[in-house]
Amino acid sequence: MNKRQNSQTPVTAYAILRPDSTKVVLAAVFTAGLLGLHVTSYGFTGFGPAETRPLPSSGAPTNFKACPQHFAGGQPPITPAAPKLRELCFNDFAVLHSGNTKTPVYVAQRLNRKMLLDGQGIKRKDRFYAEARLPSAERAELEDYKGSGWSRGHMAPAGDMPTEEGKAQSFSLANMVPQDPKQNGGPWSKIEEDTRKYVMRASGDVYVITGPVFQPGAKTIGAGRVAVPSQVFKLVYDPSTGKSWAHWQENSPNAQVGRPIRYQEAVERTSIELLPSLRQ
Repeated sequence: MNKRQNSQTPVTAYAILRPDSTKVVLAAVFTAGLLGLHVTSYGFTGFGPAETRPLPSSGAPTNFKACPQHFAGGQPPITPAAPKLRELCFNDFAVLHSGNTKTPVYVAQRLNRKMLLDGQGIKRKDRFYAEARLPSAERAELEDYKGSGWSRGHMAPAGDMPTEEGKAQSFSLANMVPQDPKQNGGPWSKIEEDTRKYVMRASGDVYVITGPVFQPGAKTIGAGRVAVPSQVFKLVYDPSTGKSWAHWQENSPNAQVGRPIRYQEAVERTSIELLPSLRQ
């Protein structure tokens, strides 16, 4: 039975890190009840379609059927069912947004050498904005980050964008998570740059999926209670070689760039089937 979240209850995870621990599992069940999340949100019964709601009307597409080009094989990741999930299409990326954490669940991109070359020389304007297509009760606001000590961390970085409009759209708070400033500007920035270097060498399109991971009882920032992730991940998939790997990093000032993890391990850690097209 769904229960309304008490204002004193910490906003918690959409995806839980390593749900094989008994303590984490019990905490997840307890917290899921508080948030009204289905048990499948924590990966107990396998994958199912996301429960997405229509967004307020606007001129921009709000359904992934309108932007299949951002996904490998045109297929979005398969997520556990959960409330308050909304699909957002942007020019150069797509976001599955959670109104519970007020952050992305994941952000998907298609990149190639030409796109990166097209984006070179386009100056970023750093104009962050709240995403007007999301209901006010489900979105982060600029005031939530102000004075919090956390960066507004891009999931799809502005440096990946091939157009001026795409760079501007990347500053939507729907594309942001609260990120440690040292991690964001240091090892995470290196991962973003290394990904672009790989794309420049690749023979065709490369698909990238980036997102946050939360622990039960995650801390929050601002009056809007935007959840702070414990980890962030970036999956890279090159269809021309069939290779895929994921970077996994702590959202902390002591984070370092480590060895990538296998695709299947990323799926197990996030409870998201990130590349459903690989099943074919």
